[in-house]
Amino acid sequence: MPQVTFIETDGTERQVETPEGTSLMSAAVQNMVRGIDADCGGAMSCATCHVHVDTVWQAKTGPAQGTEVELLGFVDEFDEGASRLSCQIVVSGELDGLVVRIPG
Repeated sequence: MPQVTFIETDGTERQVETPEGTSLMSAAVQNMVRGIDADCGGAMSCATCHVHVDTVWQAKTGPAQGTEVELLGFVDEFDEGASRLSCQIVVSGELDGLVVRIPG
């Protein structure tokens, strides 16, 4: 199972094993990662699952597109290239070791 590291706003690192095909947001919610509220449940109608993808992983997760870009326009701590909605990142074997930071 791929492992993802969430770095919470206080610097706490949470390593989570996540089944392939699961959204990063779902993995965070299921493992009670602080800072991922997921108010819309992954319907991409809010931005409460905003994360910053570590630089070395940005090519593999890809850029935000379409509605995701629009929603990210409303978040605090927007970081072009790094900001993504975790509901739009699906965990795969290729993302084993992924590191994301939760903006605070």
